[in-house]
Amino acid sequence: MSASVKESLQLQLLEMEMLFSMFPNQGEVKLEDVNALTNIKRYLEGTREALPPKIEFVITLQIEEPKVKIDLQVTMPHSYPYVALQLFGRSPELDRHQQLLLNKGLTSYIGTFDPGELCVCAAIQWLQDNSASYFLNRKLVYEPSTQAKPVKNTFLRMWIYSHHIYQQDLRKKILEVGKRLDVTGFCMTGKPGIICVEGFKEHCEEFWHTIRYPNWKHISCKHAESMETEGNGEDLRLFHSFEELLLEAHGDYGLRNDYHMNLGQFLEFLKKHKSEHVFQILFGIESKSSES
Repeated sequence: MSASVKESLQLQLLEMEMLFSMFPNQGEVKLEDVNALTNIKRYLEGTREALPPKIEFVITLQIEEPKVKIDLQVTMPHSYPYVALQLFGRSPELDRHQQLLLNKGLTSYIGTFDPGELCVCAAIQWLQDNSASYFLNRKLVYEPSTQAKPVKNTFLRMWIYSHHIYQQDLRKKILEVGKRLDVTGFCMTGKPGIICVEGFKEHCEEFWHTIRYPNWKHISCKHAESMETEGNGEDLRLFHSFEELLLEAHGDYGLRNDYHMNLGQFLEFLKKHKSEHVFQILFGIESKSSES
């Protein structure tokens, strides 16, 4: 396993060198972890034993016609290019529907590459060659047509479990990412910490990817519910916004690291949102109504 991972990391460093030569100006390639490449080199040289964090970065692309910018967010799994690359393009000039179509086209194109092929540069070229149509034809998408077929989207709801969620900066980040991506759900702060996020599949997956960085060890997606929809998915939502959920801790001691949150209250909250079935999935115990 280590040999194949090392081979993959060597190829990743090679591709990063190409990207920095293509985008030499400061800020064009923004690494999430400025030490990522150094840690990978140390790992390959044998001076670091632990597997380094994945390479994650954002490249800002300038599209000439129309004059717009696209941010391409890229994550390289340790075994890339022998496993699929994770990428997502976004632009403030695109609405949610157009951004969804853009990323579907990009993902479909990247899916044509064989395992072992580097494809970040190809993804950049595809965006430069093809993204203009998603901006220029934006109004046409909504013009009524008797021949137009409804676009099917995947609506996703993810139930995420963490040993605890306390830190103020982490709580702030979770809320900011949720509201930025236009997803709904909640983040239950305390011990344990529970996050539910629902919305279009691409947005939920980007949320999951973003909050896990750089290495949130005690967190996992326990359950995911996927549904096909031809609309905007609003009728499938169980929540109307993305908010922080604060419950009482046992013993009324408030939010402290050594006290568990009141799971009875959490169960009642789930019942109100037609999600009682998730209780057993999250905690491995049968839910009991308050009347029993």
